[in-house]
Amino acid sequence: MSRPALYLDGVSVVFDGFRALNNLSLIVDPGELRAIIGPNGAGKTTMMDVITGKTRPTAGTARFGDHDLTRLDEARIANLGIGRKFQKPTVFDALTVFENLELALKAPRSPWRCLRWRLDGSARARIGGVMEEIGLTPRATDRAAILSHGQRQWLEIGMLLIQDPELLLVDEPVAGMTDQETEHTAALLRRIAGSRSVVVVEHDLEFVRALNSKVTVLHEGTLLSEGSIDAVQNDPRVVEVYLGR
Repeated sequence: MSRPALYLDGVSVVFDGFRALNNLSLIVDPGELRAIIGPNGAGKTTMMDVITGKTRPTAGTARFGDHDLTRLDEARIANLGIGRKFQKPTVFDALTVFENLELALKAPRSPWRCLRWRLDGSARARIGGVMEEIGLTPRATDRAAILSHGQRQWLEIGMLLIQDPELLLVDEPVAGMTDQETEHTAALLRRIAGSRSVVVVEHDLEFVRALNSKVTVLHEGTLLSEGSIDAVQNDPRVVEVYLGR
């Protein structure tokens, strides 16, 4: 069996006596698309903070491949290949779609090498491929400021994809989207999983159903239920604490 892309075991996070995570265990396989749902305060954001190094766990194991995430800072974790997309898109409004993607390219960062670096044919092809993947090729020369909310979300996903992450964490990507944009986003995330692992935190259960992936339900900082969307929706514990029926 292959090594999990993401392995959490017994992870707890305590803030001033409050357990944001409580003995949480989670395994995400390479290339897997996983949806994470749960009520407010279930620990979804804290879980992503632990994975990205923003928060140190009080106890437990968090591994990304061979790497112990609890011993690394945010920059090192990002360089390992973990990308995180927050709910509110953070793109550069004054730049075009193409320029945003160009800026996100992995390139030399030292002052001298930056001055000498030029966009070559392979880099242009890479940007073009990502624009095609996220569905923004026709908007290549448009400034990000005039994109729709959904298009801005796709652009930020593209800015992460162009860095070739092995694990992509996506926080509530369809909040505020139209139905058509939501469908496009589900198709995009299904498409990009496989070559990388994708973990999606979301409240919209119809969107989660469209992802057609394994679903993990968190409650009070621990794993409550796991399985298909139909399985978790019919789990009496999930009905009681999350679905409210």
